[in-house]
Amino acid sequence: MKKWFLILTLITAVPTFAQLKTHTFEEAEKLAADTPKPYVIFMHTDWCKFCKMMENTTFKNKEIIATLNRNFYFISFDAENKKDVFFNKTVFKFKPKGNNSGVHELATALAEKNGNTTYPTIAILNPDYSIAAQLQSYMNAKDLLQVLGKIR
Repeated sequence: MKKWFLILTLITAVPTFAQLKTHTFEEAEKLAADTPKPYVIFMHTDWCKFCKMMENTTFKNKEIIATLNRNFYFISFDAENKKDVFFNKTVFKFKPKGNNSGVHELATALAEKNGNTTYPTIAILNPDYSIAAQLQSYMNAKDLLQVLGKIR
């Protein structure tokens, strides 16, 4: 009996962690048709160490998760993704730049600022697809929460 009580106690004591709802561009666009919200697009690459840091810290912060899930459509996008993406009535494609390298047109469209593309970049789009903000660098949870608070 004590054994079962201990097991039950441990199971109910384990906290449940909120998960960040991540969408594709197509999914977010369909959801936005019924419930318009801004889009938060995290553009990253596999080789970017600051991108990995954000994935493991900023986007695991419970306040960030709650804010993004409640007020935005969050899209995590690999800038070197080779699949076509249909978004805002446009097909965006991967553009090769050499031996096994290149960048996706959509990443360039959303991450380029003053002629430069940097990773990580967070692009925040209004429901009408206009760019509300482009944040080109590592952002900790506190700083990102401040920016997101101004967008809503």
